[in-house]
Amino acid sequence: MTKEIIEPTKPLGNRNSMTKLATTDRLFFEQAGLDQSRTEALVKDSLNGADDGELFLEYAQSESFAYDNGRLKSASFDTSQGFGLRAVADEATGYAHASELSDAALKRAAETVKAVHAGYSGSQGEGPIGTNQSLYSDENPLGSAAFEDKVKLLEEMDAYARAKDPRVKQVMASLAGSWQAVQIIRADGHRVADVRPLVRLNVSLVVGDGDRQETGSHGSGGRVGYQSFLDPENWQASVDEALRQALVNLDSVAAPAGEMDVVLGPGWPGVLLHEAVGHGLEGDFNRKKTSAFAGLLGERVAAPGVTVVDDGTMSDRRGSLTIDDEGSPTQYTTLIEDGILKGYMQDRLNARLMGVAPTGNGRRQSHAHQPIPRMTNTYMLGGDKDPEEILKSVKKGLYAVNFGGGQVDITSGKFVFSCTEAYMVENGKIGAPVKGATLIGNGPDVMTRVSMIGNDMKLDPGIGTCGKDGQGVPVGVGQPTMRIDGLTVGGTQI
Repeated sequence: MTKEIIEPTKPLGNRNSMTKLATTDRLFFEQAGLDQSRTEALVKDSLNGADDGELFLEYAQSESFAYDNGRLKSASFDTSQGFGLRAVADEATGYAHASELSDAALKRAAETVKAVHAGYSGSQGEGPIGTNQSLYSDENPLGSAAFEDKVKLLEEMDAYARAKDPRVKQVMASLAGSWQAVQIIRADGHRVADVRPLVRLNVSLVVGDGDRQETGSHGSGGRVGYQSFLDPENWQASVDEALRQALVNLDSVAAPAGEMDVVLGPGWPGVLLHEAVGHGLEGDFNRKKTSAFAGLLGERVAAPGVTVVDDGTMSDRRGSLTIDDEGSPTQYTTLIEDGILKGYMQDRLNARLMGVAPTGNGRRQSHAHQPIPRMTNTYMLGGDKDPEEILKSVKKGLYAVNFGGGQVDITSGKFVFSCTEAYMVENGKIGAPVKGATLIGNGPDVMTRVSMIGNDMKLDPGIGTCGKDGQGVPVGVGQPTMRIDGLTVGGTQI
């Protein structure tokens, strides 16, 4: 059922934790009809004897627009709400969820999760520390621009792309926004809340010359409103970049195969780091010893100079969170420092079982999902080399600037990534663009082959979505230009 777009309670003040609680109290206890005191008592009773757990309340609104081939192809709006109740006893978890916010539904869920700790006598762990940090606005982006303005934006992107170059055959543009309000209630009555905006703009082009057609795409996003995306200077830059990529691919030649030195560009190529290394540094895989990095704390796992962090505290970034989905404040966590493994990303369950502190990485897709350790904004810090110096050092190799899809095996660390924009490098000079190049390797091994790190660290434009255990969450990636020696490249050259 469609509902009106809800604006936060005014005034917002400094948008601190008390304001977020007031906003979510209005949604869950005034409008949805839950009784706060009865809800808190039920949570306390259902978690009595468990080691951990919480009630996760969620209200979300989302919309999306897709423009394809000169017309509005789809426009959708959705409102959802619900709760997830979790009880944890040692390693076991009882979880019940529903899209109905009522005392009756909560009581049914409570009876279900009690089963996991029946006959078990645990001790409730200390709750998350409080925070007053505010990393993004509480404003609901869905109401920050008129429907007509959003459609007009996509129409203008289509017209602009076609006017830029007669070889443009197809334009696909999309705009999506969401607003998620959550409140987390623990057995001791401690409550925390967050209100999260999220917007993303994407454009994909098909260009053709004779019988040949190629594509290019670009996107941007963050925990902001629509205003910056409606600015012609910004959306035109996205179209220009997508067109540039498509035209580069139109001139590409078949990629050679073999072992060669590879230079990765800054920014979005950090998705390789995310997949090949980041997942292997999540707490659950290491507690279960199924990660290639398990048991290696304090040991060298990467070349000197390689420092990798996960930082959920960056303002307005797509992967940032004021608090994670267990109520823990996000933080800046050093994972690898100068090549030495320093720590893992932890949710509360795995942190408790491993005897370490949570790092604010307990995340879930929605109230229908349990929290698990996930990345936020994961990136490599910059080094001291000029990017030009790095490219000039390569006698014969590949310069990979953009990536598409990839696969990784967490246990072995083996990965395969496809390049959507790459160039041959010969005698230190960038040569012809190549098509069909794939990078094949082992994450931990590749990190030891990093020989030069640029001083141009860059974050991605805000487009990442990470999948794990059937859950998708928004994330950020980033890295500087870096050289990797002796990486296997799969190609299409005959």
